[in-house]
Amino acid sequence: MRFPVFILLLFCWFTSVAQAPSTYYLLKPDRVFDGEKMHENWQVLVKDDKIEAVGKDVQGPANTTIVELKGMTLLPGLIEGHSHLFLHPYNETSWNDQVLKESRTERIARATVHARNTLMAGFTTVRDLGTEGAGYDDVGLKQAIEKGIIPGPRMLIATKAIVATGSYGPKELSYEIETPIGAAVADGTEGLTREVREQIGKGADLIKVYADYRWGANGEAAPTFTLDELKTIVEVANSSGRQVVAHASTPEGMRRAILAGVSTIEHGDNATPEIYRLMKKHNIALCPTLAAGDAVSQYRGWKKGNEPEPERVKQKRKSFSAALKAGVTITMGGDVGVFAHGDNAREMELLVDYGMPPLDVLKAATSVNADVFGIRRNVGRIQPGLLADLVAVEGNPEAVISAIRNMRFVMKGGKIYKQ
Repeated sequence: MRFPVFILLLFCWFTSVAQAPSTYYLLKPDRVFDGEKMHENWQVLVKDDKIEAVGKDVQGPANTTIVELKGMTLLPGLIEGHSHLFLHPYNETSWNDQVLKESRTERIARATVHARNTLMAGFTTVRDLGTEGAGYDDVGLKQAIEKGIIPGPRMLIATKAIVATGSYGPKELSYEIETPIGAAVADGTEGLTREVREQIGKGADLIKVYADYRWGANGEAAPTFTLDELKTIVEVANSSGRQVVAHASTPEGMRRAILAGVSTIEHGDNATPEIYRLMKKHNIALCPTLAAGDAVSQYRGWKKGNEPEPERVKQKRKSFSAALKAGVTITMGGDVGVFAHGDNAREMELLVDYGMPPLDVLKAATSVNADVFGIRRNVGRIQPGLLADLVAVEGNPEAVISAIRNMRFVMKGGKIYKQ
């Protein structure tokens, strides 16, 4: 008799699951930015974790929960393109001390708080570009978020990142002391192939490489890897369906990374018009991280608004203007961690201040990032079939970009985290 009873109980369980009613939300804002255009008086119907319908006069079934968002703009969940959840602002603790003196337990605890702050700010997806000495802890953080253990954004993770021998830090201790390094060290075809494959095997969604760094003869930034080494990294990563992103700020470091076939250049501080034309030709996007340079300049004593801009900021304005003129695809990513997590909107405000139209900035933080990062089938737009990652802000950020800070509603995967 035990076997038939078991079958009966199993049948009842499956039946109850199959008959569980779907959850519906009808979101009614003043306007909807769908990732491409702004639409007045649109509504969005959410069914379970997906967007079901979009447009005017959308109707839901009888059990639909109506969410009134008067005076608000509904947008796709924002996408942060350059984050370091395992770092916190350098005016609190220097990068060297975070890597050398903070325990892994402390860094994980901080990252957990940072993940929540990021989500509450309306950024439902992040591209996290290296744990900076915290090994593969981003893999565990991502898994904890996916399992619902802690609140946080969807994560695209780079795990350790890759640097050339002798190029990266910390370097504050004596040369005689074996110092922990803030990334994985690898060189040559064999070493780089092995390192890329190991990071993929541990859970990396993409590979980050430092194509240049501050290791020149006088401490200036200079290229690290040869063109052939960079090509090896890209070939191995691409063969698994993964992108490679490159930290690069020098023209030569950028040139090598572009010719190697990376998907994005991070920073690009000293790029020339020629380099940007090369990026445009090869369809490589720029993640300018304006907010990082702005923050560091203030940490070093610049009184923004009361003093002239330092040379670093002036150079960044000039470089970014050249990128816009060349028609390079711009992604939205601020290098968050250099400044506070949850303050991600700082980059969006600076993009406008540096000459980018507000609507283009909204696109960069949604559909453009989704397209460039290879996640457009899931997020980045408000259209039926995509995940219900939706946020609402008071006001109209197309008119005043700082309205993006007035975050009043956050939904990720159909679950409301902030209302």
